[in-house]
Formats: sequence, C-alpha cells, structure tokens
Amino acid sequence: MSDTSHFQSSIQLPVTPQAAPPTLLHAARDLAARQGDRTALMLISPDGSQTITTREFFDQAARSARALEDAGVRPHDLVVLVLQHGPEVLYAFWGAMLLGAVPSIFPFLTPKLDAERYYASVRDLVALSEVRAVVTYGEMLPALRARLDGIPTLAAILDVDRLDASEAPVRYFERAPSQPGDTAFLQHSSGSTGLQKGVMLSHGAVLNQIAAYSAAIRLAPDDVIVSWLPLYHDMGLIAGFILPIVQGVPLVLMSPFHWVRDPQILLRAIDEHRGTLCWLPNFAYSFLATRVRRSALVGLDLSSLRAAINCSEPVRDDSHRAFLDRYQTFGLREHALQTCYAMAENTFAVTQSDLERPPRVDRIERAALLEQQRALPARADAPAVTMVSCGAPIPGTEVRVVDTQRQDVGERQVGEIALRSDCMLTGYYRRPDATAEALADGWFFTGDLGYLADGELYITGRMKDLIIVGGKNIYPQDIEHAINDVPGVHPGRTVAFGVFNDALGTEDIAVVCEVETGDSAAHDAIAREIRARIATTTDTMAHYVHLVEPMWLLKTSSGKIARGANRDKFIAEVLSHA
Repeated sequence: MSDTSHFQSSIQLPVTPQAAPPTLLHAARDLAARQGDRTALMLISPDGSQTITTREFFDQAARSARALEDAGVRPHDLVVLVLQHGPEVLYAFWGAMLLGAVPSIFPFLTPKLDAERYYASVRDLVALSEVRAVVTYGEMLPALRARLDGIPTLAAILDVDRLDASEAPVRYFERAPSQPGDTAFLQHSSGSTGLQKGVMLSHGAVLNQIAAYSAAIRLAPDDVIVSWLPLYHDMGLIAGFILPIVQGVPLVLMSPFHWVRDPQILLRAIDEHRGTLCWLPNFAYSFLATRVRRSALVGLDLSSLRAAINCSEPVRDDSHRAFLDRYQTFGLREHALQTCYAMAENTFAVTQSDLERPPRVDRIERAALLEQQRALPARADAPAVTMVSCGAPIPGTEVRVVDTQRQDVGERQVGEIALRSDCMLTGYYRRPDATAEALADGWFFTGDLGYLADGELYITGRMKDLIIVGGKNIYPQDIEHAINDVPGVHPGRTVAFGVFNDALGTEDIAVVCEVETGDSAAHDAIAREIRARIATTTDTMAHYVHLVEPMWLLKTSSGKIARGANRDKFIAEVLSHA
C-alpha cells in the first residue's frame, strides 16, 4: 500500500512562510515547528521503502551535528561527504549545516571508475580545499586513511555509523549559528578526474533561489516531488532535495544506480505517490522511452504529473516526442514536458518554461546558425535545426547574450550567456583566479552559447566545445546526436571534438565511438555511415572517425561523456602514434 493518501493530507499550510527566514537553518526550524509529524521523505530502495517525518529527519541531522562537533568540526569548516545516495548522506549534509559548517557531497566510487584515480581526486580536494572532516562508510575508512594521511588541516575521517549513534541535544536545532551571507554549502562542477571548482553559495542566495523558482513553477501545497538525481549535482541537490525539504513539500527519493538498473521505478513512484514534479536530464527521456518493457507498464497512471522538467543538457525536441509517444496513453500530457536552464553558479535555475503551455519550438536555418551564428526562422524547404526554448528568466534573475568583447548582441544572435541575480555564487572556493575570470561588474559569464527570442532563452552549446571548421561553427552535440543510433554504435557512447590542423590553420572534426563489434568489415560500414551523417548534419567532413572498444571513453563525475578529457586521450593515444 502506498503513502499516497498520507502525502496528500499531510500538507495543509502555504508552501512559503509569511516571513522569509534569514538562513536555511531558520527555515528548517520554522518547518519543524509547523509540520514536525508530517511525512518529509519517502526513500525507495531495492530492499523496500522508508518513510521519514520532518521531526525524524532533523533529529537525525542533529545527531550528525553532535558527532561532527565532537570530532573537532566548527562553524565554517568544510566537511566532505563520501557517501552513497541514501538517508545517511541526507542527515550528514543537514547536520553539517546545523553546526554552521559547510558540507559538500563527493561522487561515490562505482565499479566503472578507476579506484586509484578516484582516491587521488579525493586527496586533491581534501588537501587543496583544507577540508576539516570526511564522512564515509566503515569499509572505506582504511583506503581513505591511507591516502589522506599527513594532510594537516584534516581533523577526522568519520564512519557514518558513528554519526547516527550520537545524541541529539535540542540546542543544535535551536541555535541556528549561520548568517545570511555565510556559505551554506559547496556545489562542484563535474570533471573526469573528480570535483573541480567549488561553487560557494550563501544561505541568502539559496533561499532567494528557492523562493524565485517556487514562484516560477507555481509550487503548491499539494505537490509531490519525485527524484532519482545524484545529490552531488545541482539539479539533484536543489530541486531533488533542498527545495522540497525547505518548502515542506513531500519528496520521493531513489538512488540513480537503482534507477539506471530499473528505470520503471520512477514511473511507478509517480503513479503510486501521485507525483506532480520531477526533473530529468535530456537523455532520460529517450532512456525511459526505449528501456522500459511494455509489460512493466500495465496499469500505469501518469496523469498526476504536471511537469517533467528537462534540465542540465541541451534539450532535444525528438527526445520529448519519443517520451510523449510512449507514455501519452498512460496519462502523460504534452504540456507536462517542460524545460529549464540551470547551473550551480546560480544555485540552480536561471530560466524556466511556462508550465501552462508546452515550451516553444524554434525551427531555424542551419546554414545561418553555422556560418553567421544567427538563429533565423527557417523556410519550409531549407535545411533546418530544431531548437527548444528553455523559457524566460526566473524572478530576480537577468539574462544577457554577449559577444567576445562582452557587449550585448541583438535578438536571435548567438553569443555567450551572462546572468545577474540575487541567488548567484559568492565565488569559487579558494579559486580567486576562476572567480575573477567568470565574474565582472556583478555579471556571471557562463561559457554557454545561446540566443534570445521573444524574451526566451535557447541554448546552442558550450564555447569551449565549439568546433570551428573554415569559419563555420559546429556544435559537437549535434554530431553526437546524429550518429548516436548508427547500427553497431553503442548508444550514448560517442564524442565529437575539434583537433587543430596546423597545415590548414583550422580545426578538423574528430569523433570517437564505442562499437559493439570487432569485425573489420563492420567497422568500415559503421565509419562510412558516420561520415555520411556528419556531412549531412554539418555540411563538412569528419577528418577522424575512431572506433573503440566498450569502456574506452571517459566520463565526468556526473555521468556525462567528458569531451576535453577524451580529446586529450585521443591525441595522446592515437594521433601521437600515427
């Protein structure tokens, strides 16, 4: 029996308090006073489900605060959590904040990661960031202690079970030691070798984001958020954890590892708990459209879902179409497919589509985009690119599009996206160089490319990933999408990038694809099809088509193919030996 009826009756108060709290700790204290015995979380695991009330959640968080303080952690100290998706990481994260310390979640070691490389990245983070404590599992303590030995700022490596066993004095919840301008937690950009730049977010910035984004999505007392997203990524941490906890909206949470193995659990959770909101990266729409057996969907009802918000990757209209085609007969409505542009540096959301209608779809001329960096509406007979709007800026956030001199460009002109808001980062943790490069006169320059049309933002790609061939701008994600379903290519295991050609003074297109066969004749056929599709998509030729065995490509800590790292690997392992 599901907790649907409990969830629906548990929230009766307005989502937003009448008086805005000064910090996340005050917000939590207000929430516990209003609805301590109501369900805050439903955790779904392969072993079953666990229901946690608001009071139980913050009692456990206070136990974590006590254990951290006993270990020498003080306000403003950095605490790194090397923990899997589950209740322990949730309690430890809030426990650190209750103490006034600064938590940061590190991606957990998986069988697909090289263990030595992983532990080396943990050591780099702990040493460079002057981490005060690391929290992990008992079985990982020996490996971490061996690698972190000798770091002078590190006070403790804690077994997470020790946090659970601690006493929980009321004072941890009552004293709320932080100030609005204090750093609440760090979010990190993802990388192939672990965490990169630590984004410092103040309590005030996070609360401003929560208020603005709640207004943008019309968050309501009877909403139920369902999420499998990793908590070390801004989409999972904010939309799939902090926002529902602070706003008192029930959260149904499952592990990303569980979801990948059994993707129908997300759909079943939406059905059973009458989920209304979830956030997904673009690949998940295609994944759910193709990887769930029809027999697993018998009796499924998705009619409660008012928004499945596409975020964190370039949005593809065909992914939405495939998802809608598969699940419309199960109650999914077209206008439930929504979009958002977000980044850790703005806490989370920058823009959001209007949930009252489907996002705008913009069909633009391919030649004008590649050659003039302009997004001109396409004629019916012209080769075109289909773009999906990410919506308008959320309240309190401004967006500009600028050229290489950081001057504003006109409507439908592609340039770098810049933003300014009351929920932006304070800076990058112990990285004044990176902070100075990205921030100027109160504006954050994102490194993303896009254009504005009728007040809405469209994303075209990343500046650093752009391939420039004879003056033509080629977006690698367009190449990757075009060749993703070539027979014999492993879906989702392709990468495109530019390699500079000194003789010609321009870049060559290179693609690396993992394939499912070692047969040389099959390789020739696959390469021919790849080259043909790239020519059709970009009006240029691929100079390098390199087919590799499974597991060759490197991924970032958030699971994306790492273009820069794979380009370096290709140059080192292939071109240098050619």
